[in-house]
Amino acid sequence: MTNSLPHAAVEFEPEFVDGLIQMFDHNIPFNQVLGLKITSLKPERVVGRIEMKPELIGNYSHGRLHGGVISAGLDSMAGLAVMAAIGARHMDEAPAQRLQRFAKLGTIDLRIDYLRPASGRSFELRAEVMRLGSRVASTRMEFLGADGRLLSSGAGAYIVS
Repeated sequence: MTNSLPHAAVEFEPEFVDGLIQMFDHNIPFNQVLGLKITSLKPERVVGRIEMKPELIGNYSHGRLHGGVISAGLDSMAGLAVMAAIGARHMDEAPAQRLQRFAKLGTIDLRIDYLRPASGRSFELRAEVMRLGSRVASTRMEFLGADGRLLSSGAGAYIVS
């Protein structure tokens, strides 16, 4: 196993993509609470979206998104980015076999920098893997407003074995 990241030319099979979406959207109830949905799933970067709803407000006087939603959303997206990178690394395996590799995936460390208040109707979340080792993956994430403005950024480490 090398420490290199997957090549951007890797294309996931529909079975693998559907399996990841099933895990993310349906098997993780907290993602449903957040309303977090995958909008793009590629080996080099994953993108998601959260629509504002009253249950997610943290500052009621300004209608701002709760900071916990931001951190939980970025943590989830970074985990998904790690899954995509692992899936791309093991393209020699069947999609179902690759989907089984995520049982031990977990957050080791998470840092979120809140740069601006999060207000608006929707938000975009991006995550990518900076390094995929045999035991630990390092990630970086971005939380953007509907206008593309960076509202929060993050970095995380994930156990992969």
